[in-house]
Amino acid sequence: MTDNSLRDRIQGNWKQLSGNVRHEWGKLTHNDVEQVKGDVEVLAGKIQEHYGVTKAEARKQIDQWASKFHAHQTE
Repeated sequence: MTDNSLRDRIQGNWKQLSGNVRHEWGKLTHNDVEQVKGDVEVLAGKIQEHYGVTKAEARKQIDQWASKFHAHQTE
């Protein structure tokens, strides 16, 4: 999956995904999720901030989460 397709899918489905984001990363607040607005870079920054992981690790978590979500959508 390319970065652009991931970014496009997350932005395009943000309303659906935003609740799932709070489930996946429980330390994120409602305001954090509101600020993300589907922007993968902002989401990665929030994960990095709240969980003390590197930007690369945050992106990896987002990729894995998005792949899981996409797999459920196509079943």
